[in-house]
Amino acid sequence: QVHLVESGGGLVQAGGSLRLSCVASGGNFFDYGMAWFRQAPGKEREFVAAIRQIDSLIQFLDSVKGRFTILRDNAKSTVYLQMNNLKPEDTAVYYCAAKVSFNDQTRGGNYDAWGQGTQVTVSS
Repeated sequence: QVHLVESGGGLVQAGGSLRLSCVASGGNFFDYGMAWFRQAPGKEREFVAAIRQIDSLIQFLDSVKGRFTILRDNAKSTVYLQMNNLKPEDTAVYYCAAKVSFNDQTRGGNYDAWGQGTQVTVSS
């Protein structure tokens, strides 16, 4: 079972940037599709971005397109979420997730492992 550890969260003003990192261990990183989800207080968890293992197919939540980038470094077993032009509505706990299947990347129930989360707070 792969183990995931996120880092890089923090407090930033609107318009600022953050880069989240997720390091995987205990498994073959090449075998996993990776994703980022987030959960704001009082809201359900939502898909943010994903990158597939075999062809690096990328998908984004519509509201982050053009602002967020997802990148995987297989040599470092790490996936990154670069977040630019952050908005207060991006405030949430961000979770890294991994799955071995090739089914729907946007569905949280398809993921096999989750990190502990990292808080991102965007002030207005």
